[in-house]
Amino acid sequence: MLRTIAAVLFVALFLIFSLPVQGVLWLLGFRFKEKTDMISLRIVQWAFKVVIFISGAKPDIKGLENIPKDRAVLFIANHQSFFDVIITYSLMPNLTGFISKKEHRKIPLLHIWMGRLYCLFLDRDDIRAGLKTILKAVDYVNSGISMFIFPEGSRSKDKVFHEFHGGSFKIATKSGCPIVPIAITGTDDVMENSLPALKKGPVSI
Repeated sequence: MLRTIAAVLFVALFLIFSLPVQGVLWLLGFRFKEKTDMISLRIVQWAFKVVIFISGAKPDIKGLENIPKDRAVLFIANHQSFFDVIITYSLMPNLTGFISKKEHRKIPLLHIWMGRLYCLFLDRDDIRAGLKTILKAVDYVNSGISMFIFPEGSRSKDKVFHEFHGGSFKIATKSGCPIVPIAITGTDDVMENSLPALKKGPVSI
């Protein structure tokens, strides 16, 4: 339980005390957009790595060398836990935005960082709005920003792959970018299966 309290406290303090940093980055972004984008990425990755450390998760990472470094890609992964985002985003070599459900836009302070890092909020109940989100993601990829999507659409609670949503791959087909598949195991045991406590243990990416 202490791990959970420490992780929640750290995230809350990070979101609060990073507000002035975001203000500075916003101002500098008018002149140094690419640099401030990368600084934002590294700041959030640092915060996620702290959460991983606090949680006691032991990531076993294989295949990072297979990620193209010279162009934007579409990452697709299975989805077992909220912890999937923390683990995978800490590994992104270049600027990457996540496709997230629209409800995450309502999370105080977090949505600001998500917006800065080109995350998009998908409305799965509105086909037209959903298409606009996918087309925006295509624009991001064409401008050099990778995108990350969980094509199952929601977390799998039975450790089984579920049907992929049809629009999940349109980002790749419309932009022509490579697809980088990611397999994740163990994150649900760290978080969902042990709540309200975080449980240390192995995670395979």
